[in-house]
Amino acid sequence: MPHITTLDGVRLYYEEVGAGTPIIFVHEYAGDYRTFEPQMRHFARSHRCVTFSQRGYPPSDVPEDGGQYSQDIARDDVIAVMNALKIDKAHVVGHSMGAATALHVGIHHPERCISVTAAGCGYGSSPDPSIVEEGRAQSRATADAFEKESMAVMAPRYADGATRQTHKHKDPRGYAEFVQMLSEHSAIGHALTMRFVQAKRPTLWDMEADLKRFKPPLLVLVGDEDGWCLESSVFLKRIVPTAGLSVIPRSGHTITSEEPAAFNAALADLFANAESGRWMSHKGL
Repeated sequence: MPHITTLDGVRLYYEEVGAGTPIIFVHEYAGDYRTFEPQMRHFARSHRCVTFSQRGYPPSDVPEDGGQYSQDIARDDVIAVMNALKIDKAHVVGHSMGAATALHVGIHHPERCISVTAAGCGYGSSPDPSIVEEGRAQSRATADAFEKESMAVMAPRYADGATRQTHKHKDPRGYAEFVQMLSEHSAIGHALTMRFVQAKRPTLWDMEADLKRFKPPLLVLVGDEDGWCLESSVFLKRIVPTAGLSVIPRSGHTITSEEPAAFNAALADLFANAESGRWMSHKGL
């Protein structure tokens, strides 16, 4: 099984397919390297596609030290994958937790990004500090639950959230596959990721100054039933000078697999325009 090793010795499992301009896919909290299978199959026809499981997600290593998890570490792991595979620049496509990481890559390593996609981005972010703290407390409680319960118990419980109901009812087979993949994860990895990444990372509003200076072409993708992320996605559109916003109707949080055709079409438009230098910027709304 192919792995790369990070500077702190953590082994990350990856898969790659195709040839051409590289794309790096960065998965969500409830996902893993398989999250982007509909995108890997589609874009491998024209691009070099790389997907990987983040630390804490088998078959990558699952460190049991909370100090080995943070937003900065997640960002550096993306660069570690690129370096190990000798990829100088890539389209960096992130979903949810992975979208936050993709934004941090774009802020700190713009020279490595042909473009950045932030899909379903913004869980825990708000301009209201009380809402932010409520979200952090909820994240800590979720981490506690993963420590106390098995993945067999937690996977169907976590997957049945309000923002995933459209996927559940629109595509029962796809939703069942999503729950099954989630059940195969590490409870320890989920607990530590939630406690030290999700519950501690800066909000998008905390990042406003950096986002106003964001350089790579940015596509913001969100489902209109994704209550976690709608306001945050509009915020990104207004603040980031290179941002374009695509809203997928009647869709929730798991848009990579819930609406793969619409998701892929939006990505294809971004990739073509970014690669030809025709992605437009704006001065803010």
